[in-house]
Amino acid sequence: MNPVDRREKLQERPFAFRETKDGKVFIAWHGKPVVTLQGKAAEKFLAAASSADADQAQLLMARITGNFKRGNEKSKKGD
Repeated sequence: MNPVDRREKLQERPFAFRETKDGKVFIAWHGKPVVTLQGKAAEKFLAAASSADADQAQLLMARITGNFKRGNEKSKKGD
């Protein structure tokens, strides 16, 4: 068991990101937009994400979005 992801929620791959032509990065959780990064923050994220594997990328997005380690996130409807 990974001590960072004790409940193994990141194994479900809930996060995704999309980069736009103008340099913005949209991070979504279960398809819902959560955070928009731009400028230096977007550049820093893309650099880190390009060298990360799938598990590391999920953890990176969880940290950026915040409040996803406390157990207060709502589960997706239908679960």
